[in-house]
Amino acid sequence: MKKNILVLCTGNSCRSQLAEGYIRFFHGHKAHVYSAGVETHGVNPRAIATMQEDGIDISMHTSNLVDEYLSIPFDLILTVCDHASERCPVFPSSAKRIHHNFSDPAKATGSEEEIRSAFAAVREEIKHFCAALVV
Repeated sequence: MKKNILVLCTGNSCRSQLAEGYIRFFHGHKAHVYSAGVETHGVNPRAIATMQEDGIDISMHTSNLVDEYLSIPFDLILTVCDHASERCPVFPSSAKRIHHNFSDPAKATGSEEEIRSAFAAVREEIKHFCAALVV
C-alpha cells in the first residue's frame, strides 16, 4: 500500500514544490505525494526552471492550501520551512512529522546568475534530503 506524504511550506511556491518533485522522482512507486502551503503564492517560475535543469518537470504542479488535504490520512508530513512548521494545522492522524528548514531561494538577490545559483543550491540540498528520506 502506498503511503500518503504531504510536503508543507509557507506559500507552496518553491521549496515544497521542489521536494514534491524529488519525492515523486525517488519514491513515487511507494508514495502518493502532495504539497501545500499555509498560504498559496503560485508555483515559482524559477522553481520550475531549476527542476527542469535537473530533468524533472514540475510545470503542471499547482499551489494548494493545506486545508484542501485535511481529510487525507497522511503517513508523513514534511515541513520544509520554519514558518510552515509553526503554523501547521493539527491533522487527525498519527502521521510522522519531519521538519527541515531549507533556505528560501525566492528571497535571493543579486545578478541573474547569483539568483539561479541560489535556486540550484537549495535544489541540491532538497534533492539529497529527499533521496535519503525513508518512506
